Amino acid sequence: MNGLKRIMLLITVIAAAIMELIDTSIVNVALNYMSGNLGATLEDTSWVITSYAIANVIIIPMTSFLTTNLGRRNYYIGSIILFTFCSFMCGNATNIWELVGFRFFQGLGGGALLSVSAVVVYELFPKEKQATAAALFGIGIFIGPTIGPTLGGFITENFSWPWIFYINIPLGIAAAVSCYFLLMEPIISTGKRKIDWLGIALLAIGVGALQTVLERGETDDWFDAGYIIFLTVLAVVSLTSFILWELKVDNPVVNLRILKSRSLSVAAILTFITGIGMYTSIYLTPVVAQRILGFTPTQTGLMLLPGSILAVLALVASGKLLQKGVSPALIIFFGFLSFIYFNYSMFGINLDSSAASITGNLIFRALGMALLTVPLGTLAVSSLEAKDIPQGTAFNNMMRQLGGSFGISIINTYIARRVAAHRTDLISNINPYNEAAVSRINAYTNAFHQKGHTWNDSKQQAMMLMEKVVVKQSSFASYLDGYFLIGLFFVIVIPLLILVAKRDKTKPVVVAGGDH
Repeated sequence: MNGLKRIMLLITVIAAAIMELIDTSIVNVALNYMSGNLGATLEDTSWVITSYAIANVIIIPMTSFLTTNLGRRNYYIGSIILFTFCSFMCGNATNIWELVGFRFFQGLGGGALLSVSAVVVYELFPKEKQATAAALFGIGIFIGPTIGPTLGGFITENFSWPWIFYINIPLGIAAAVSCYFLLMEPIISTGKRKIDWLGIALLAIGVGALQTVLERGETDDWFDAGYIIFLTVLAVVSLTSFILWELKVDNPVVNLRILKSRSLSVAAILTFITGIGMYTSIYLTPVVAQRILGFTPTQTGLMLLPGSILAVLALVASGKLLQKGVSPALIIFFGFLSFIYFNYSMFGINLDSSAASITGNLIFRALGMALLTVPLGTLAVSSLEAKDIPQGTAFNNMMRQLGGSFGISIINTYIARRVAAHRTDLISNINPYNEAAVSRINAYTNAFHQKGHTWNDSKQQAMMLMEKVVVKQSSFASYLDGYFLIGLFFVIVIPLLILVAKRDKTKPVVVAGGDH
C-alpha cells in the first residue's frame, strides 16, 4: 500500500472510531428534549444511553470471532453499514422504545468501529513506531467524547435532536466506500475457529436481564413485580452458567482463565469503576445543568470542551511516562484522585453555581480520564503472554462498557430513592414553627394577592409554588448525592493499586480503546 492510500485508510478508520465515540456522548445533552418530545420519563430515556452500552458489552468480546469467521474486511464494512442505517432509523423513531431498539443495533455496529479500527491503525505502523500509532489512536478516541456533547448541544438547540443521528449518515457512507477500496484482509490469518454461541447467548441474556432489573426495579417496586423476580433469577442462572461454561469450553467467547493474572484482575475492577465514573458523570452533568441550573444545550456542551482539550495533552504525557518506565499504578492513582476531586467538587455546587465553576470541575474529570485510558490498558496486559493480550484487552474493554451501563442504572435507582428522602426532609420543615418557611409562603401569597388574585387563591398558588421549590431542591440534592456515591466508589477501590504497585517491566503500550 502506497503512502497516500495508507494515510487515507488511517484517516478513515480513526474517523470511524471517532464517529462511534461521539455517539456514546452526543445524546447526553439531548435527553431532556428526547424525553419531552417522545413523552417519556427521564429514567426511560436513559435507556437510549444504556442500550448502546449493553450492545457494546455484548459485541466487543465477540470481535475476534467475527473477524476470523466473517473476514475482517466484511465484518468492518458491514458494521459501518449497520451503524449508519440504525443512525437513520434512530432519527426517525416515533416513540422511546423504538429509539432504544435501534440504538441497541447501532451499538452492535459501533463495537467494531472501535475495536477493529485500533488493530488497523497498529498494522499501518512498523513495530518501532507503535508508540506513534498509540498516540494517534489515543488522541482520536479523545476527540469523540470531546466534541460529542458540544456538537450535540449545538445541533439540539439550533435544529432538532434527530439530527444528532442524521449527521452519521454521510460520514458512514464515506467510511464504507473508503474501506471497500482501501481495507484489506490481514496478511497473517489464524483461520476459522468455532464460535462459542452458547457463551454469547448466556452473556447476552444475563447482562440484558440484570440491566432490566437495575433499570426498572425502582420504578416497579423491585420484587413486588413478578417480572422483576423472574429476570433476577434469569440473570443469576445465566451469568453463573456463563462463568462455568467459559471455564470449560475450549474456545470461550470470554477467556476467563486469563483472570489468573493479578494485573488483569485488578485492572478489570478499576476499569469497571472507571466506566461507572465516565458514563454516569457525563449523564448526570447535562441533566443537572439543563433541568436544575437552566443552562442551554450549547452552554452545557461548551462546559465540557476546555477540560477535554487539556486532556489530550495529559493523554500524550501519560503515554510518554509509561515509555520512560513509570509504573501504570502510579499514573492510575493520580487519575483516580482527579476523578475523586471532580465528584466531590460537584457534590459541593449550589443553585447559584456558574457555568465557569462547573467547567473548572469538569477539567479534573477530563484529566482523570486521560490519566486512566492508556495506563489501565497497559496494566491489564502487562503480565499476559502475547497470545492472551487480545483477549485481555477485549475483557478489559468489556468491563469498562459494563461499568457504564450498570452505573447509569444504579445511579438512577439511587437518585430516585434520595429524591424521596430529601422531599420528606424538606416537607417536614414546612410548618408554622419554621419562620423561614412561613416567611417565604407569606411572600409568595402577597405577590399573588397584589396581582389581583383573591386571598384564598393566592394562598393556594403560593403552596403550589412552594411545592415546585421542594421538587427542585430535592431533585438537585439527590443529583449531588449521586456525585458523592460515584466518588465513594473510586475511594473504595484505590487500595487495590497496592497489589500491582510493585511489578515487572511493562510490555508495550496497548491503547485501552482497542482490541489489539
